[in-house]
Amino acid sequence: MRHTLPVAPQFYVTASQPCPYLDGKVERKLFTGLADEHGKALNDALSKQGFRRSQNVLYRPSCANCAACLSARIRVADFKPRNSQKRIMRKNRDLMREAHTAWATDEQYDLFKDYLETRHADGGMADMDMFEFAAMVEETPVQTRIIEYFEDAPNARRKLQAASLTDILDDGLSMVYSFFNPERSGKSPGTHMILDHIALAQEMGLDYVYLGYWVPGSPKMDYKAKFSGLEVYIANQWQPLASPEDVNPEMLKQDRGSILEQVATIKLPDVLVDGKG
Repeated sequence: MRHTLPVAPQFYVTASQPCPYLDGKVERKLFTGLADEHGKALNDALSKQGFRRSQNVLYRPSCANCAACLSARIRVADFKPRNSQKRIMRKNRDLMREAHTAWATDEQYDLFKDYLETRHADGGMADMDMFEFAAMVEETPVQTRIIEYFEDAPNARRKLQAASLTDILDDGLSMVYSFFNPERSGKSPGTHMILDHIALAQEMGLDYVYLGYWVPGSPKMDYKAKFSGLEVYIANQWQPLASPEDVNPEMLKQDRGSILEQVATIKLPDVLVDGKG
């Protein structure tokens, strides 16, 4: 009897390019493909090790002499909203959450374009057309939902105000990409979506909400450090972060080691190591 063993994922590194978060820095990423067969197991395992998903690719920063991009997640059981976050929840009481299969719509794309033109006009996603947007939403080999937030109004008048592309992991919810109506910025809809994902994770019995990367010193990322129960991935382990000042600046300057050394520390799921189903 012949048995086919699973093929271990191959890891690659991107060419260096200007860092979008810190002036004068360059970034590069370590990445691997996400195949359908064992995609969920690999996404679950690597998300716990600081990786993020983009379509059918998992990536993690691999910059030389810089470790400032820290993967961040919220421990749901330890989260307690601040007074400012309670006010944000009250301001957004008119929003109703709907979770759908990851399927792109014209309304989502229009909102996405408005969001980028207002907040990230010079970013790498600003020129995405509808086909590219649809690929971002729909090309997923894992369990993904598009979570939409509508004004609480009759169907004929309701309007999409915010949305998050969200992966369902074995231990939490991973907010892959979120966007919102820029006219609603005064109500902090981005923070509201995170707060609502914390509530959703509680409902689902999940332990974490993964926020992506937090970069100390980057104003774009300051909001992520305002959540209690926050953990960041430093030196191959998750560490609680009560305050941004808890991060040792010297650790953010450390070299991550060679690509081979980085890959050697990655823990693959059992199904890709010994074929256990």
